Order: sequence, then structure tokens, then C-alpha cells
Amino acid sequence: MFPYHDENETVRTPYVTYALIAATTIVWFVVQGAGSHRPLAESVCNFGLIPGELTGHAPVGSGFRMDKELICLTDPGLSLQNILTSMFLHGGWMHLLGNMWFLWLFGNNVEDAMTRPRFIAFYLLTGLAAALAQVAAEPASIIPMVGASGAISGVMGAYLVLYPTARVYTLLPLGFFATTIALPAWGMLIYWAFLQFAGGLVAVEGKGGVAFWAHLGGFLAGVVLVKLFSRADQAERHRAHQWRPRRVGWQ
Repeated sequence: MFPYHDENETVRTPYVTYALIAATTIVWFVVQGAGSHRPLAESVCNFGLIPGELTGHAPVGSGFRMDKELICLTDPGLSLQNILTSMFLHGGWMHLLGNMWFLWLFGNNVEDAMTRPRFIAFYLLTGLAAALAQVAAEPASIIPMVGASGAISGVMGAYLVLYPTARVYTLLPLGFFATTIALPAWGMLIYWAFLQFAGGLVAVEGKGGVAFWAHLGGFLAGVVLVKLFSRADQAERHRAHQWRPRRVGWQ
């Protein structure tokens, strides 16, 4: 399922959401060379988060082969700054576009429910929680972690709490065709969270390469932290966007 629109208008212009998307896109072009092979590999290695490096469980100089010619080596020290830098890096065009789409779709409403400084803090904290969840799941891994997925998962968790019954229009593939269905946010987002949990169980067995535990950790952090950051007046204003059947009649 692919969500593409929600019935949840905002009152304020979501400047922070715009800024996060712009900053991440600029990093993609300037630091990561828009996906060019060498800049992409070097940025992921140098600025990505390596769990084993952060925990000290991976010996200094442990190598992760990124391709036939490039090996990413772990450095001495905890590299705490990489928790932040990794949140603005991506592994490819689809990774970037998918994350930025979900940030735009759900972030504007979550920002609208908070002050802008609170939304920035919330985004970074859920990203931190997501990174630490993945590190806890694989403390000795030498595979660099990159992506805004964890923080965006936190935004989605916040959306679930704030607007559980808002309609989210979603494309549902049916073989060679697709249809549009309107789902309450709680249904679509809980389904997504279940997929992350199921994927995490597979990844722990060494059969997956996606940071599922980061997604789930960020999502749960968003669910827990949102009430500390949201404004009561904004939550009340959005109560009008409820999931309810529409009246259909003949004329």
C-alpha cells in the first residue's frame, strides 16, 4: 500500500518540514554526489552510524566491503556525531524520495500540532531513539546505517496518536492494476508498524539488510513522546477530522 494524500489540512505553513526536506536533499547532492558511486560510498562510510563502532564491540579496523574496490573500516572512538549525520544521508534515489514523501505527507500535520522548535527537537529525538534501537538489536554490526527513516517513523507514530481517524488515501495494487482506498490513519500506520516488527525478526536472523528495528524504535518513540511536545489547542482543532461514513443519496 502506498499513501498519497490525507484529509488533514494545516493552519500554519510547515516551514520546518520544508527545511528538513531541503537540508536532506542538499546533502544528497552536495555530500553524496546525487548517488554517484564514489561520493555515495565515502559519505555512507564516513558519516553513517556503525553500531559496532559506537558500542566498541567491533575491533578498530574492522572492514565492511562496500564493493569490489572499497572497504569501510571502523575508526577508534565512539563517533557520536554520526548519530546525527546519518539521519541526513541516504543509500539511493528511491531511499531518498520515499523518505521525503512520507515526511511531507505526515510531517506537516505533526509540525502543525507543535511549536516549530519543539518539532525540530521531536524529530531529532525520535531519530536518536531509532538509531539506538538498531544499535541495541545489532551491537556488533559493522554495516553503516544511514537514512531519515527512523525520525520519519517517529513522525508517523506521532500522527497515529494525534490524528488516528484522519482519512489517508492509499493506492492498493491489484495485480496489473491499482485502486484507491481511504483508510483511517490508525489502520494504515499500525499495519506499517507490524511490517517493521516482522521484518525486524527476520533481520535479526541475518536475512535482511534494512534497519527495521530503527523504524520500529522511532515509531514507538514518536507514540510515547508526542504528548510531551504537542499543543493541546492544535490537537483539539483537528478533532473535526474524524473517520466517519459519508452520506450518499439519490437526487
